[in-house]
Amino acid sequence: MNSFETLDWIVIVGYFVVIGGLAAWVISRKQKTTEDYFLAGRNIGWFVVGASIFASNIGSEHVVGLAGTGAGDKIPMLIYELHAWIVLMLGWVFLPFYIRSGVFTMPEFLEKRFSPGTRWFLSVFSLVAYVLTKVSVTVYAGGIVIASLLQIDFWFGALMTVILTGIYTVLGGMKAVVYTEALQTIVLVIGAGTLTFIGLDAVGGWDGMRSALEPGYLNMWRPPSDPDFPWPSLVFSSTIVGIWYWCTDQYIVQRVLSAKNIKEGRRGTIFGGLLKLLPVFLFLIPGVVALALKNRGELSWDTPDQAFATLLMAKMPVGLKGLVAAGLLAALMSSLASVFNSCSTLFTVDIYKKLRPETPDDKLLKVGRIATGIVVVLGILWIPIMQNISGVLYEYLQSVQSYIAPPIAAVFLLGIFHKRINSRGALTTLIVGMAVVFIRLSLELASDSLNPDSFLYAFGNVNFLTFSSWFFLFSILVCLVVSMTSAAPSAEQIKGLTFSTLSAEQKTENRASYNAWDIVFSLVVLAIVVYIMTSFTG
Repeated sequence: MNSFETLDWIVIVGYFVVIGGLAAWVISRKQKTTEDYFLAGRNIGWFVVGASIFASNIGSEHVVGLAGTGAGDKIPMLIYELHAWIVLMLGWVFLPFYIRSGVFTMPEFLEKRFSPGTRWFLSVFSLVAYVLTKVSVTVYAGGIVIASLLQIDFWFGALMTVILTGIYTVLGGMKAVVYTEALQTIVLVIGAGTLTFIGLDAVGGWDGMRSALEPGYLNMWRPPSDPDFPWPSLVFSSTIVGIWYWCTDQYIVQRVLSAKNIKEGRRGTIFGGLLKLLPVFLFLIPGVVALALKNRGELSWDTPDQAFATLLMAKMPVGLKGLVAAGLLAALMSSLASVFNSCSTLFTVDIYKKLRPETPDDKLLKVGRIATGIVVVLGILWIPIMQNISGVLYEYLQSVQSYIAPPIAAVFLLGIFHKRINSRGALTTLIVGMAVVFIRLSLELASDSLNPDSFLYAFGNVNFLTFSSWFFLFSILVCLVVSMTSAAPSAEQIKGLTFSTLSAEQKTENRASYNAWDIVFSLVVLAIVVYIMTSFTG
């Protein structure tokens, strides 16, 4: 395996110089209000919104993991990369309600639609979940990627990335995050796209790759009896997770809330949807190519997660290796910056400002910067803890989203589509839902000590996709039953926050926020999703 040469290091250093220069320029434009710091003054155009959505989603562990999916006979997981249609759903269905309500955060929207209790629950839960999962997993996986790729010490690589990202996130706020993410998206797409092109050329094109794989390897649709990826559960569960992640999670939605208006935000989601289709070709295909080359005896690696780095170091020419490495660094830094900024926003707006509502903007700006700094420190403190966690538990943390998504997705969906849903139904669903999540996780961890014939064992070991699907239906049922058996919300409270309570003026305003081209490009995204789904059938 070849190592980096001087030109590669020049490219990598050049990347850091450009990112540093862009961040410095943004930081020099002072933030005067919380809207400036947390939502970039709500003045971002569609290109930056879309690129930021994409960059926030793609972390270095995502890149390596998706390539590992391609190389490790887990092609059905490809469906999570086809959520471009759900990104469109954010722009066409949810965004108008979010922007019209003028909220900074998703918990704040729940308070407007339901009650302060739902806001408190979601804000505290989200903050804890971000620190324990998003921050820790991103920092840990990123440190491993950097250490192995750049052949430097794990601690040095992780600390360097966390500190550099933390500096521009603390000082520049949301504006620094979204503008650097726009640049990082370009670097990532060019770098990984070049690797895909060179890899396919090395394996003899698409036909050459398929001929080196087992028959049916590229089929993403497994029978309903499949123990790992039964297609009905996979489709249903992945959709639930997608709606929660893309349409209700602060981590993603905050990017769209920074748009100038509904039109720019929706166009940002359409562009983000197009970009969301790229990981299939940028990361999954290189993993499949690496497997094909391994089957032909031209590459060697021990685990599927090593496929991407092995292909990179073996097949990319000097200079381009550095470009792809810069792309991986871009993926890591953009994900870290997003989660740092989202944590800061949740704490400052949903907790600190809620407890001290009279706090002036200049004080909230300081609190926001301090909160970001604290999350950066927590990220660093998590590094040794994550080093001691087994690989099984690491993967376990990655899959937790399949459990936490159903109750949150149910509350947001019903809240927008059904005016009869009230605060008691929403809060009960969230509390009961999280109790179910805790029970499920506890039973999974204790499964070895349970009687294999018992209900508890079955509950803790049923396929996670199947569990997630039934859990969503249970959450819907709880929310409906509790809401229908208690008082309806007042007409004033839900005015303009559900489809059936929109005023004629709001409907007219919404129709004026898009044109034929927005519809055409949205249909193009949907057509590509369908094409990919029907192409990966063997």
